Amino acid sequence: MIDRIFFELGPWNWMVLGFVLLVMELITPGAFMLWIGIAALIIGALSLAIWDAAIWTWQVQVLAFLVLSVISAVIGKTLASSRRTLSDQPLLNRRGQQLIGRMATLAEPIKDGRGRVKLGDTLWRVSGPDLPAGTQVRVTGAADTDLELTVEAV
Repeated sequence: MIDRIFFELGPWNWMVLGFVLLVMELITPGAFMLWIGIAALIIGALSLAIWDAAIWTWQVQVLAFLVLSVISAVIGKTLASSRRTLSDQPLLNRRGQQLIGRMATLAEPIKDGRGRVKLGDTLWRVSGPDLPAGTQVRVTGAADTDLELTVEAV
């Protein structure tokens, strides 16, 4: 059955698949189907050139498509990752990371490894060794997931 469909459409089945994948790329977010669609279009163009070759069976075409899809996806990922630009403000939305190295006074004592420190107009949860309130501390780390700072006595 698949043989009959392949031979009735000829090399155009790859072209149709390629264009369908490119349209799906426009509809869905991300840039993954683009590379698979490009691979299908390349196999379609190759099929137009060598359709009558005895070695160019549907099994070979599918295998070539799969290999080319992986290669084009890797190339696409490489291209996308090389385009990332470095920010001039890498800590812009990472408030806890901006506070590392700052000095502060404990607003509440650190008991059982937890306490509070006031930096600017904000009370921050801190973790560190048990210390009394009023102790000068330095921020040594920040956990981005729960807005908690790590401190040490000065």
